[in-house]
Formats: sequence, C-alpha cells, structure tokens
Amino acid sequence: MRCRPIWYVNRSNARSSFLPLALPTQKPTLHHSNGSNSLGTDLHSAIGVFDSGIGGLSILKALRATLPYENFVYVADSGHAPYGERDANFVVERTRAIAHHLLSDSTLCLKALVIACNTATAAAIHLLRQDDFACPIIGVEPALKPALTLSKTRRIGVMATRATLNSHKFKTLLASMSGQSEFICQPCDGLATAIEHDDTSKIIALCADYTGVMGRFGIKKNEIDTLVLGCTHYPFAAAHLQLMVGTEVHLVDTGEPVARHTARLLTSRTPHSYPGQLALRSSGDPLALSQATQRWLGLQVEAQRLVI
Repeated sequence: MRCRPIWYVNRSNARSSFLPLALPTQKPTLHHSNGSNSLGTDLHSAIGVFDSGIGGLSILKALRATLPYENFVYVADSGHAPYGERDANFVVERTRAIAHHLLSDSTLCLKALVIACNTATAAAIHLLRQDDFACPIIGVEPALKPALTLSKTRRIGVMATRATLNSHKFKTLLASMSGQSEFICQPCDGLATAIEHDDTSKIIALCADYTGVMGRFGIKKNEIDTLVLGCTHYPFAAAHLQLMVGTEVHLVDTGEPVARHTARLLTSRTPHSYPGQLALRSSGDPLALSQATQRWLGLQVEAQRLVI
C-alpha cells in the first residue's frame, strides 16, 4: 500500500526542484552504554517522531498527551542541527536517510511517522511520497490558518527559521492567504541553536531582538495580536515570548493540532491500559537529549547514540 504523506494545514502538490538523493548503503548503528544491540523495550507498532534536534519534543509532548497508550521512538539529529541554517539539499539528504532508517526498522514496524520539523517538512516530505510505506507520514508547517481564526487586528507575526520562510511550501501557503491578513514574517537566526543548547541568556536576547523588529504587539488596531511559532523549538521559549509581547497576544504552535491529526490517521490503536513506552535516539549527545526530555517532558529516559 502506498503511503500518502499528510500535511497539517496545507496539502499543496507543488513540486520542488530538488532531486532525490541516494540513501546511505551502510546500515545505521545504535550505540548503547550496556553494549546491547536491542532497544531494551518492546516498541513494536510504535509511532516515530523525528526532528533536527530537541524541538520536536514539543510535538512529542502533545502526541503523548493525545495518545497516552501508544509507544513512541524519537530521533534527534542533533549531530547535524540546526536544519534551519543548512542548505536545502543537506536537509533533504538527512531527512530521507533518517525516515528510511525508521521506516525500514522491522523491530519498530511503525504505524505512523511524524516529521516534527518545519524545515524538514518543507524541504523533503514531498520526496517521501515517492517511496512505498504502509503507514501515514505527517508533516508540520507554521500554523497560519489557525492564527487567522484567532486574530482580530488581522496582523499576524510569524517567527520561523530562514530556511522555512524561504521554502517553496511556505511561500505557497502564504500566497493562498493573500488578502486575508497581514503576515509579518521574521527569520530567527540562532534561536533554535540557543534553545538546543539551553542558553537562557541568549534565548532571551534573541527573542527580544526579533520581536522588537516585528512591530508593536497588542490588541489595538494595527497591532500584532497573534504570533505563530513556526519552528518546533520555539514553544520552549514561549514563556519568554509571552512576557515580551504581552498576555493578550495569542501564541500559536502546531503541537496539539498535529497530535489530533495523527490520532485520526491511525488505522489501529494500542489496546493497553497502561502508558506507552518511549525510546530516544540521537546522532549528537545522547545525554543532552535525555536531559532535555526530563526538562521539558518530565520523563527520565536514557537516550541511545544513532550513527547514520
């Protein structure tokens, strides 16, 4: 059965100029502190979640809240983060390699794969349509349509990576809403990296700089009353952003909508009465991923090193 990737908000069939890249021929390996070659837990029929780093944990948090009895495996490509400041061909190559690694892993037998990265979704999800997978592939993109339903002043701010804002997919989405609102789009160089490294002082400084140049926030005429967090890392800076733009301004991300959408697409649910299990894999520092998972999700899980 051919798997048709599913987009949240927009399902544009516009094609990209990028060509499919060759996948690595060497089998990816997992490195474990105990020397085991297994995941150490039964994750059959899991849901895969993939991001360039820890940002996708914001999507994973919403997924686990919506689907508490499902098993999840989360892959952070932190050894190559952030994608938002990489060239498109590099993002395509990494996304396809990791997606194929997860979808071909017979120990997982994924029931769904969530590309929890706006940049990877924009650059590569259309290429995954060309491959035959027996599960849905869900992507994310800046939540412009939900923002439209919230905004009263019709001025909406969009914070995203430069790669996302420059992508054909985002430009198509933005063009489809021409005349419905004014979108103030702000590339946020360095912000995902600062969040990845949990650099609080830099996070605050960058958030202040970027919101400062976007214009006046508020609920009065000509003020920005809705702010779209167009990178999955950015919800982890939401508390700082809310203080800067004011409590009356809506902050919008895609976590909960993507989780609900994923739930609708599942052809089967795990009939457990106990919480599902979680495995973590990282191409960077496994300890950093474990610490981020504990910090943001309140879970203590030992991450494994992934070489791909």
